[in-house]
Amino acid sequence: MKKLILVVTLVIVSFAFLNADVYIKTKTHTDAFEMMGQKQPAKDQVSEQWLGDNKFAQIAEGQTMVLDLSKNVIYVIYHGSKSYVEAKLPLDMSKLLPEQMAGMMEMMKMTVAVKPTGESKKVGDWNCKGYDINMTMGGGMMSMNMKSWVTTDVPFDWKAFSDKMFPHVMKLSGSMGLDENALKEFKKVQGFQVAVEMTMNMMGQEVKATSQVVEISKKAAPAGTYSVPAGYTKQDKLTIQRGM
Repeated sequence: MKKLILVVTLVIVSFAFLNADVYIKTKTHTDAFEMMGQKQPAKDQVSEQWLGDNKFAQIAEGQTMVLDLSKNVIYVIYHGSKSYVEAKLPLDMSKLLPEQMAGMMEMMKMTVAVKPTGESKKVGDWNCKGYDINMTMGGGMMSMNMKSWVTTDVPFDWKAFSDKMFPHVMKLSGSMGLDENALKEFKKVQGFQVAVEMTMNMMGQEVKATSQVVEISKKAAPAGTYSVPAGYTKQDKLTIQRGM
């Protein structure tokens, strides 16, 4: 009887593990900076990501982004105003932006250059390889130089994530200027990013930030992780502030 109970318990645990989602926790630090005469203090943030079966959720301060490939849809959810924006895939940012920003699409076009550095180091529990990623936008109006550390030692198919989900996430995550050439360049990154050191230069002002994954584990996602909360109001377009 004890053996039967043990076997049943192991089967249940194994089944739960196989059907568990992937949880990723990331800590980000942004140094203090001044932009257009406004001083911004240093800031530390924690974001969470959930990766399920054809579903992905990114939870940051006051905002959640949900990608649901089974429904071919992406949601941006704003918890402060209890509102959300919904878009069908493939994502067309011009349909989400207010008319005042429509003319900015070409100006926001981004060029990307990715180059492996040949460096290796351990970040947390992960053996990583280094990449230099340089991005410029608006004819040099803004540039970002990043040292990225990536690993293939993760409990999920990083290549499937890169192929199926990453392009949609990047197009919406403030990177509306990414075209197919830029996304193709990102394909050179072989692995999942667990740390990045970034320097951004915008209108002559420099901003530095670092980001590092502190946990990757398998567990059941909380109810509602991949859906819009009840009672939230749907908006047709992003506001100017959110579009920026």
